[in-house]
Amino acid sequence: MQDAYFFGYGSLVNRATHGFADARAAHLSGWRRVWRHTDLRPVAFLTAVPDADAEIEGLIAPVPAADWDALDAREAAYMRAPASGAVRHPLPHSPEIAVYTIPEGRHGAPDTARPVLLSYLDVVVQGYLREFGEDGVARFFDTTHGWDAPILDDRAAPRYPRHQPLSADERAVTDSHLARLEATIMPGAA
Repeated sequence: MQDAYFFGYGSLVNRATHGFADARAAHLSGWRRVWRHTDLRPVAFLTAVPDADAEIEGLIAPVPAADWDALDAREAAYMRAPASGAVRHPLPHSPEIAVYTIPEGRHGAPDTARPVLLSYLDVVVQGYLREFGEDGVARFFDTTHGWDAPILDDRAAPRYPRHQPLSADERAVTDSHLARLEATIMPGAA
């Protein structure tokens, strides 16, 4: 892929978790974001699944020299799917764009054995807050499916490898949306 870009819709929206330069806000049509798990990871995480009526916000960024190895390693539980025609972006040209997704039939709903990590969710929300403001965070929560998933409060000992420091205000944004959605929070290990 020459002039290759990726569309990030989860932790890749948080620029502090990667070194991809020149990221830009973009919209992906025909896909929705959902919490899922696979046998390839011990916890649940976000994926994008086809949905003709949906659109999600995120970032696109170039993959230097179309060298996908590092990004593919980071996104190892996913496959890369073409998304060029489905992404609305501010670039003056039409690059090849890929989105990472868990293949159909290889994921399931999160459960107490494979919960969503609050440290992962915090990173995602922090990214959306920085890129799209509080309205963007609300859109993230409203356009993400699977909030009936159990969420493990691991803030005291983050299990997510790219966790970030959060301010009290950033934590409060996440907490207020989880309360609004009546999400189930499981206490972390003491």
